[in-house]
Amino acid sequence: MKEFFLRVLSIASVITVAWTACQPRKAVGTTVHEEPDYQDSTQWYVTDKRAAADVFYILSTETGDYKQPDGKTCHYADTYSDSLRAPLYAEMHGVDSLVSGRLNFYAPYYRQCSLQSFESDSLKDARMLLPLGDVRRAFRYYLQHLNGHRPFILAGYSQGAFIMMELLKEMDEETYQRMIAAYAIGIAVRDSHPHIVAAKRADDTGVTICYNSVRDTTCTLPGWEKSRLAINPVNWRTDSTTALLITEPSPLLPVAEQQKDTMTIRLDTAAGLLIVEGFTAQDYVLPLIGKEGNYHSREIWLYRDYLRENIALRAAAFLEHCAK
Repeated sequence: MKEFFLRVLSIASVITVAWTACQPRKAVGTTVHEEPDYQDSTQWYVTDKRAAADVFYILSTETGDYKQPDGKTCHYADTYSDSLRAPLYAEMHGVDSLVSGRLNFYAPYYRQCSLQSFESDSLKDARMLLPLGDVRRAFRYYLQHLNGHRPFILAGYSQGAFIMMELLKEMDEETYQRMIAAYAIGIAVRDSHPHIVAAKRADDTGVTICYNSVRDTTCTLPGWEKSRLAINPVNWRTDSTTALLITEPSPLLPVAEQQKDTMTIRLDTAAGLLIVEGFTAQDYVLPLIGKEGNYHSREIWLYRDYLRENIALRAAAFLEHCAK
């Protein structure tokens, strides 16, 4: 079962699940479903490891447009629908298994907008308001009822990273002081804010980690062209020093059936992009918005071991500082 969830940790692998029709639990109008009740434990994925620190994770886009029983198209996930929850659960379970290590893991279900919403900036900006509202309420509930005043890692991937950055900017100072680090995976960060501090090394805290992987600088997705923040997640440097990465290229195949790629990872400091050479998989391109040579769907999988080690390192550094 664990192998199954690790294999589906990819937007492209699960997007077809969300294209099937589903029965809404209680629709508001015809395009928006009932908002998640975060007092309801079914609206959370939680792994309580009795750790001294947490990971609060906001998942990526696992939903596509789908038809409702009335024939109208819905652009948002229904967090009470089993068919739409399945890929959301798979990603949360996969990320927990791959990177959280010994830390507690909290991830809310939310009415994420569909992959089609990212076909234009205007659609994205309009539709992101609903998922942002859900996760904002979930994060508030987490802090008040689940966190127990522990230090925490804030992490988001793709759509989840866009939302995460808004939470970071809205965070009050007392909460920010308990944040170990923020991982904005697979987006471009352009905003300036006192809470957005670029990571400079492997163990600094209170910082934001950001990276995007491409074959070359022509392979960016619209809106991802240049990031003000960027770091190499293999050697944790912000210069162009090359790092060697040896790992299986695809989460869609059993690890035992793959040969490991030997890749070189270099940060293009001018573009704020990771340049990846030696990647061989052919199953990575996202539907609708993807581009050959853009490795957006692999941003966690490729660097999973380094992310897990780094999350543990930053948490240990933070806890050690607090103990002094």
